[in-house]
This record gives sequence, structure tokens and C-alpha cells, in this order.
Amino acid sequence: MKLTVVSAGLSTPSSTRLLADRLAGAARDELVDRGHTVSIEVVELRALAGDIANHFVTGFASPRLAAVIDTVTRSDGLIAVTPVFTASYSGLFKSFFDVIAPDALTGQPVLIAATGGTARHSLVLEHALRPLFAYLRAAVVPTAVYAASEDWGSGGDEYTDGLPARVRRAGGELAALMAARPPRAEPADDVTALERQLADLRFD
Repeated sequence: MKLTVVSAGLSTPSSTRLLADRLAGAARDELVDRGHTVSIEVVELRALAGDIANHFVTGFASPRLAAVIDTVTRSDGLIAVTPVFTASYSGLFKSFFDVIAPDALTGQPVLIAATGGTARHSLVLEHALRPLFAYLRAAVVPTAVYAASEDWGSGGDEYTDGLPARVRRAGGELAALMAARPPRAEPADDVTALERQLADLRFD
């Protein structure tokens, strides 16, 4: 199965990328336990910032951006992680999903997550990310993961699980959706389709 991870982290090292890697590991472990072979591809959006901006002004994706969009839309599952800027997802994160066709993620299992400096922004998952992927008709897993600075290494409290437990639960939910999804139908090869149409023609 093919799992793609989209990280909108801007720094190196990035806590956003770290959270993305932990979520991918949890989903991979659950899928392997279920008997699946998993390949993971990570997309760092900061490397594509110029390509995404050019797409907006030209209307065309560069070959590099087109390849990434193809990877994301053909995946069996997607993990999307953004840092919080001004109480919402980053502009780079939103811009990337703006250049994807509105129906390209229909039915795709998606795990959403975000990082921020304070836990007070944790509702960004429910008021920004979940509506975005609902609009794109993706199948968003019930558990979304937010990691504030104090969450790293935290064991949680009497009301909430710690970050490791949330990561495992969210990864397990994504793996279950991926495993239950019917195999994606590959689009017909344009060349093959053209050859078939030509073969159907009869010249007298």
C-alpha cells in the first residue's frame, strides 16, 4: 500500500515533520501487523513553495509539482500536517491543496495533524483542517492530532491521552481505513485507449 505524508514545516529540524514521521510510523506498523506491505513517501512543501506560487500565476504545474500531485492523489492514504500560523493552517499548506483538483481526493483516507507553540490553538484541527478535507470529500479519520510544545514527552493527564497514545490511535484509524478501502482503479492508459479506438476503426 502507498502512504504519502505531506509536511508543511518550514524549519530544519521541524516539529511538524517530526509529528508527520511519528504518525506515518504508527500507520505503517498497524498496516504491517495486518499483513500489508507499505511504501511511504514524504513531501516537504517548503521545497515546492516556488512551484506552487508559479502554478497560481501561470495555471500550470511544473513537472516537479505535477509529479508530487500525482503521488498524493494516487496514494492509498494521506497524512497532512501543518504548523499553525495566525490561528489556522499555513498559507503554503492551503495553497498546495488549492492546486489539487477538487475531486482528486474523493474517498481517500486522510489523517490530519498540526503543531503549534501553545495548546490554545488545538481547535484549528476542527475549524480549519477537517472542513478543508471534508470539502475535498476525503475520508478523514476521527482522531486528529495536535502537538503543542509541551506535548512532546508528555504522558497526558486524567482527561486526555499523551501524544504517543494519540499518535498510535490516529495511525491505527488511518491504517484501518486504508485496509478497508477497495483497490483504486487505475485510469486507462491514454496510449492504450487510443490504440484501442484505432483498432476499432474499420477502413474499407
